[in-house]
Amino acid sequence: MIIVTGATGQLGRRIVESLLVRVPADQVGVSVRDPRKAQAFADQGVRVRRGSFDEPGGLAHAFEGASQVLIVSVDRMGEEAVRLHRTAIDAAVASGARRILYTSHMGAGASSHFQACRDHAATERALSASGVPFTALRNGFHATAAVQFLGHAAESGCLELPEDGPVSWTAHADLADAAAAILADEGRFDGPTPPLTAARAFTFDEVAGLASDVTGRAFTRTTASDDRFRDQLRGNGVPVDAADHLLGIFAAARAGEFAAVGPTLADLIAREPTALSAVLREHGFHGGGH
Repeated sequence: MIIVTGATGQLGRRIVESLLVRVPADQVGVSVRDPRKAQAFADQGVRVRRGSFDEPGGLAHAFEGASQVLIVSVDRMGEEAVRLHRTAIDAAVASGARRILYTSHMGAGASSHFQACRDHAATERALSASGVPFTALRNGFHATAAVQFLGHAAESGCLELPEDGPVSWTAHADLADAAAAILADEGRFDGPTPPLTAARAFTFDEVAGLASDVTGRAFTRTTASDDRFRDQLRGNGVPVDAADHLLGIFAAARAGEFAAVGPTLADLIAREPTALSAVLREHGFHGGGH
């Protein structure tokens, strides 16, 4: 039984869909906070059980009989994120799982400029200390984040962001297919994987150029100081912690933490990773405006 957590989220849902192409539905279970949202999986024969990282007792039931558990990282930051991940790891160990997998991130490291990467590194250390074989999926930066930054510039055409560096923006669908391929071939990677990335890394100057090409409208990239960017975010009601988190992306990009590109993702999914231009089109950036 392969258990996937967070299976109603953007990445988790796609992982389960991809896994069902590779293994029988009765060998797949999902752990979700709201089983009603996973009814489509239940209808296909997937075992659906309620599980929340906030409730260790419930996870024992959700993970029952697991051979592998894939822990999809939570949408939280700092010590809270690591605590929740540790709870899930402990439950996976207690379930008797032979292997624990975790959606980590390229650039994961204790000294990263990006809080999420420090959290991922702390979770990887907890996995290493768990005593159970583990695989940390070092996923490329989600391309939807580039889309969100562009979305704020859709009206004005002006992308005002802090100084950055190249980022290998990677599509959710590709990362989901890679995770499913690794789950279906148990033990293919031990410990952290190489970076699972798209074929190219882009600066935001290049992202603006790509958006111009895709839409036929001019997108210009201007550089804001970190302080100005933080003030703009705060003025738009973004909490201090969230503003600092976003700034961390740019500090890490400047330091080259997200610049790596490699062949591992393409090898796993047996195709070229989705181009960023295709992701932009998929999210409504196309000729004639946004």
